[in-house]
Amino acid sequence: MPLSASSADTSKTVKLERYNSYLRKIHSTKVLKASSKVLFRATLLVALVLVLVFAINYHPLSDSHSAASHHLHRRSFLSTGIFSSSSSSLGEGAAWEKRVRQSSTPKRPHGLSVLVTGAAGFVGSHCSIALRKRGDGVLGFDNFNDYYYPSLKRARQELLEKNQVFIVEGDLNDGPLLRKLFDVVPFTHVLHLAAQAGVRYAMKNPQSYISSNIAGLVNLLEVAKAANPQPAIVWASSSSVYGLNTENPFSEEHRTDQPASLYAATKKAGEEIAHTYNHIYGLSLTGLRFFTVYGPWGRPDMAYFFFTKAILHGKSIDIYRTQDNQEVARDFTYIDDIVKGCVGALDTAEKSTGSGGKKRGPAQLRVYNLGNTSPVPVGRLVSILEGLLGSKAKKHLIKMPRNGDVPYTHANVSLAYKDFGYKPTTDLAAGLRKFVKWYVGYYGIQPRVKRENSHADDSA
Repeated sequence: MPLSASSADTSKTVKLERYNSYLRKIHSTKVLKASSKVLFRATLLVALVLVLVFAINYHPLSDSHSAASHHLHRRSFLSTGIFSSSSSSLGEGAAWEKRVRQSSTPKRPHGLSVLVTGAAGFVGSHCSIALRKRGDGVLGFDNFNDYYYPSLKRARQELLEKNQVFIVEGDLNDGPLLRKLFDVVPFTHVLHLAAQAGVRYAMKNPQSYISSNIAGLVNLLEVAKAANPQPAIVWASSSSVYGLNTENPFSEEHRTDQPASLYAATKKAGEEIAHTYNHIYGLSLTGLRFFTVYGPWGRPDMAYFFFTKAILHGKSIDIYRTQDNQEVARDFTYIDDIVKGCVGALDTAEKSTGSGGKKRGPAQLRVYNLGNTSPVPVGRLVSILEGLLGSKAKKHLIKMPRNGDVPYTHANVSLAYKDFGYKPTTDLAAGLRKFVKWYVGYYGIQPRVKRENSHADDSA
């Protein structure tokens, strides 16, 4: 029996409805898939943003890592010249510039404005305080490296701050930072004392000497030559440049082309580099060859310092003798005498003759010995310390190893006396007495001799 027309229409309607339902399902599936993709991508984007924010702001829990991260961030902050007026940290930049200017502004008529590199170091801290006390402007610069206890350098920094000397923390190889300092302050002088010190350490870490003593010096001279006005520069060479010289006492006229250590070689290189910048750019340059400086706030890597520590703690000390069994002797120079020499060199330094990196005429170039002129055997140094500390040293006599040390130093300072009246006045016994007084006070130690006297007073 044939289907009726109404039955046919109903069948078509059902099929159409089924087809539309099918299309709706397909469309819903596509929409769901598309939504899932969008949601996935959005989630991924948010996650990446969170990771980035976390990475930028995350500080490691380790104290050492945290400190390193802080110093790295701070150095980057300084190096990028973020103290400019366009910086979002304008308030901090303005405060920083204000401190730099206040510290470097002289307080006496015609006073010097001196940039002291290595200001948190032994000689640098003493010179900075001496200059500031007489009314000169002093801005310190130091990288606070860990060659020896950074805590000692920080303590010196606190002492400098009490004397209104601000230290900018940075590296000599940071050109943008140095240029920023010279943009802010028209320094009249630079006292360049920053360097990688120590003869023996050069055998362990030679690259640090190249980076600081050569590359750092060149970077400083590059910035100074382009400054307007160019500053006069007084910088620390070393008695080590005399190397294998056997003539005594050491004179500035003697050979210095036979260094016995990498440290000495970098200091000798510095003297030749100074000659080049003086010749080409008209920079006024004075090199000072220090002879075994000692005294309060001294360097822990020096013999008198670690001998004192060893004697107080009952530990043995190595006392070197030469290969032919002679006593090793040094021209020990007290810190106050070195400071007088540095200040004298600054006061007699003539102006540089260049401008904007171009030489206008001949410029001053000098080099001087700064020593005590009285070599003392190391054994005598130990005997003086024994008396001051009230304790006998456990001595271990050994032959001097081939590590770059020289057996004998003796300064002829007649040239420095002639040119700026340099005359050392502190002998080793008096200087060590002042050092020991500082040492026991700084480390909170009561020497045995004082304890014994205290007991005697109690019994009486």
